[in-house]
Amino acid sequence: MSKPLSSQIRDHFEDLTDPRRRKVTYPLINVVTIAICAVICGADDFVAIAEYGNKKRAWLAKFLDLRDGIPSHDRFNAILGALNPAEFEKCLLNWITTLHKITGGQVIAIDGKTLRRSFDAASSKAAIHMVSAWATMNQISLGQVTVDAKSNEITAIPKLLEILEISGSLTTIDAMGCQVEIAQKIIDSKADYVLAVKGNQPTLHQGIVNFFNDHLDDDFARTRVRRHETAERSRARDESRYYFLCPVPDDLPDRKRWPGLKAIGIALCNSHHGGRDHTDVRYYILSRYVSGKRFGGAVRSHWSIENQLHWQLDVTFQEDQSRLRKKNADKNFSIMRRTALSLLKNEKTAKVGVKNKRLTAAWDEDYLEKVLFGT
Repeated sequence: MSKPLSSQIRDHFEDLTDPRRRKVTYPLINVVTIAICAVICGADDFVAIAEYGNKKRAWLAKFLDLRDGIPSHDRFNAILGALNPAEFEKCLLNWITTLHKITGGQVIAIDGKTLRRSFDAASSKAAIHMVSAWATMNQISLGQVTVDAKSNEITAIPKLLEILEISGSLTTIDAMGCQVEIAQKIIDSKADYVLAVKGNQPTLHQGIVNFFNDHLDDDFARTRVRRHETAERSRARDESRYYFLCPVPDDLPDRKRWPGLKAIGIALCNSHHGGRDHTDVRYYILSRYVSGKRFGGAVRSHWSIENQLHWQLDVTFQEDQSRLRKKNADKNFSIMRRTALSLLKNEKTAKVGVKNKRLTAAWDEDYLEKVLFGT
């Protein structure tokens, strides 16, 4: 590559504020670089990060000034606990997007996740809940915010939207985020929304239910409709999905409250598994009258934040087992996990899963350089 690896790393962290006020022994660039490399390679706590740094010191010295050695696990804990999470996340996202450009117009899924073992009974602190944004096509974590202990996702999602660049995207949120203020935030960001509708918006929900119950009876003979169907077969499960999208009717109750509302949709899933038939029905509002295929793709893509992000964080990165609570250590470690996952998913030469990519990066320094720098 045209720039030395050391320069490439420094470029990504130019705007990161060093929180230390006393004499600095370990350069901040060393701390954050060793930490993110360690997390990519399997480290799940600060002790493991320090041990990784010591074992890989010769390789790290290729692009870091390690004349003062490797920090202890307490130093890693203290420094990463004091970093500003918003600044740190911005720097790491800059790293990812330098290597892997975010595709315009894609589906961006927003959803929440609880770090289940992050509660602290001694101090009566509840488990940490975070709301994340996931670029479904590129499989990149775009940002996250922590839900305040006395609040919920409804107040956290607008804060997340303020720090994201989502213009041109189709942004999907489950029923908790089906709020007028959130819809307006998405429109203000020059994006479009696909919001699931349930009983927390009773008037809107019932109006959509009544509309589709009426028009499904005659297969939409009296109104315009865009539709899409899929069928999936496996040894243990048969599944058929039907998507119908209609322009928002003039007489839909509550329609005037929703900014930019252009269409309403229904997703029907009929499946057979465990010897039984199952039916699932979901309703949506949209600010763009897209094709039936695009609507179906957005609905299905939304669940990738569960399967591709949250599930991987729990199973591969053991996030649910984390007990970190000191200062910003929990938030910044979570940001590093998401960065590591995004980098690993976008490294395409190794035809193995994320778990084995982490092992490969730990064993093979050349492969780790591919993950970090695209070399």
